[in-house]
Amino acid sequence: MVATHSTMLPLGTPCPDFSLKDTEETTISLDSFQDAPALVIMFICNHCPYVMHIRAALANLAKEYQKKHVAFLAINSNDTELYPADSFECMIEEKSSAGYSFPYAFDETQEVAKKFHAACTPDFFVFDKNRHLNYRGRFDSTKPGSNEPAIGEDLRRAIDSTLKGISIPEAMQKPSVGCNIKWKSGNEPDYFG
Repeated sequence: MVATHSTMLPLGTPCPDFSLKDTEETTISLDSFQDAPALVIMFICNHCPYVMHIRAALANLAKEYQKKHVAFLAINSNDTELYPADSFECMIEEKSSAGYSFPYAFDETQEVAKKFHAACTPDFFVFDKNRHLNYRGRFDSTKPGSNEPAIGEDLRRAIDSTLKGISIPEAMQKPSVGCNIKWKSGNEPDYFG
């Protein structure tokens, strides 16, 4: 298990547009969330131990903040030929098994991951009501194999600040650490490796 860090996209970056199919066969785009006061976009997958470590806490956190109208979108950009556990069919099963209440979309071409400079799973991005990046980085400080339970304190603080219109200082933004996105051969972005 080789750990990869977030690229830490510059704060204030406008949210890239996208159009992806989710596990409900719905087309999801940036416009799908236009009324949300904050938008959390996360790059995850099914098999990554770092994602598996936080999946229950992530499901609970999302349900809590969806009551405040915060929008969440999970995106899987992994190469499913080499990693069949991340296939679209397995994503449908994972969404149900994990109790995810948010759309889980498949980035088959990996172009959306590149737009976000996503590097690892999990990788989190929080956009404000104007869809400018206010936070990027980790869920919390825990990792697989640690005795600490995942509670998502970093992401929680980021969402709370974003809802209040507060810019999050650079010092409070820690890179996420996880498995690298499984790029298709020849499709690796220039920021990879």
